[in-house]
Amino acid sequence: MKKIVLIACVSKKSDKKQKTELLYQSSLFKKELQYAKEVIRADKIFILSALHGLLNLSDEIEPYNLTLNDMAVAKRKAWAEEVLKSLRENADIEKDEFVFLAGERYRQFLIPFLKNYSIPMQGLKIGMQLQWLTKELVKQNEK
Repeated sequence: MKKIVLIACVSKKSDKKQKTELLYQSSLFKKELQYAKEVIRADKIFILSALHGLLNLSDEIEPYNLTLNDMAVAKRKAWAEEVLKSLRENADIEKDEFVFLAGERYRQFLIPFLKNYSIPMQGLKIGMQLQWLTKELVKQNEK
């Protein structure tokens, strides 16, 4: 069983084409990525992009401005179907463990198809998520 982290895209982006790992610029995204690498020690990390679906950290894309938060339910369902198709190509949705570092709209139509998943920051507002991530990263560095 592999640990796979799914991180939502964010609105704050670099102004030029580059790898997704560097494109997304928010403090929250950077801490989530660090948490996925250092605390979870994920086998794979993917970005849930409102425009591109499932992205690898090494995928190079242009900046864009789109979010699932403003999208109609039918479009979010179609987006989730495409993401699930990509997940099936890159993971075992029956056996792998998925960790969502993504809001409700990004996980809503994916969760019913995944056997093993967790949402460590479920219900926390962005400020609380940043505090939680900081605390978890400090604990990890003290080990």
